Amino acid sequence: TGFKMPKKNILLSVQSSLENDLTHSAYQLHELGYNLFATKATGEVLKKNGVPCTIVGYPTEKGQDEDMTNALDLIREKEICMVVNVPTYESKRLEDNFQMRRTAVDFGIPLMTNMNLVKVFADAAHMHSEGKITDLDPKTLFDHYQSETDADAWTKPDEFH
Repeated sequence: TGFKMPKKNILLSVQSSLENDLTHSAYQLHELGYNLFATKATGEVLKKNGVPCTIVGYPTEKGQDEDMTNALDLIREKEICMVVNVPTYESKRLEDNFQMRRTAVDFGIPLMTNMNLVKVFADAAHMHSEGKITDLDPKTLFDHYQSETDADAWTKPDEFH
C-alpha cells in the first residue's frame, strides 16, 4: 500500500465529538514514544485527559499568533510523520481540515481520516511493541497470490470464480 510507519511526530486533529474517543489511542501512541502535536481544541482535550502533546495553530490562523507553530508548516517541513484528521458532518473548520489533508497527501505523509482506523492502528502498533504481532512484512496482493499454493486457496483450481 505504500504506507510508511511514522517514526517520530504525529499530528492529531479530530472533530470535538470524537476527541474523547481519540484519548486512549493518543495515549497508546505517546507510550510508544511518538511526539504528539494537536490542533487547539483537540490538544486541550488531550492535555485535560493526561495525554502530553504540543498544541499547534490551524492553517487559517497562520500569522495570527507568532508564538504558535502552524500545522501546515510542520507538515510541509516534514516534521510530521503521520496526520490524523477526522472530521464529521458537524465540522465547522472545513477549510482547515481540507488544507491539512491535502498538504499531507501532496507531501507523501501518511494520512488517517477514520476514527476506527486510528484505534486499530494504535492497538496494532502497541501489540507489535509488546511482541504480540510479529513479521510485519507486507506484500502486495499480487505477490501474495504468486506465493500461494493450491492447498492455501479456499477454492479449487478448477472452480469458476
